[in-house]
Amino acid sequence: MPESEARPTSAADLDMVDAVVQLSFAVQGVLGRLAAEHDLSITQLRLLAILRDRNPGMLELARHLGLEKSSVSGLIDRAEGRHLVTRTAAPVDGRGVLVTLAPAGRRLVEQVADQVIAELVALLAPVPAGERARLSRLATLVVQQQAAQRDVDLSAGLLANLSP
Repeated sequence: MPESEARPTSAADLDMVDAVVQLSFAVQGVLGRLAAEHDLSITQLRLLAILRDRNPGMLELARHLGLEKSSVSGLIDRAEGRHLVTRTAAPVDGRGVLVTLAPAGRRLVEQVADQVIAELVALLAPVPAGERARLSRLATLVVQQQAAQRDVDLSAGLLANLSP
């Protein structure tokens, strides 16, 4: 990337890198606060969001979350202890484990998803209506590239692929 692309276009603008980092901090702040309101970590929130639209195995969860399989096991143990998820044997390979939202987890993730949507829409309200589709397309390009590098399926719903 040419250095000029990263520089601000006016004194009031952040350069591209600073703008993306600051936006990331703002989004993480929203997610962290909402997760904490429900006694969740951001990683637990991401887990529930992934499970909202799929019943993955442990390896797929590890890829989505960017964690080692052993860390995912502990995360699932804690969520299962709160009756948010259940584990079932994989139908093809009984050694494999699929993770599914339990009814309490489904209620919680739907409630939190509505809050996240409302707060992120409010956060992005300063973006002019005519620029929102462009912002979405540009963000999608970045997210798709990152997902491809991590072998993550983006076909699931809104919160399923929140990145760390």
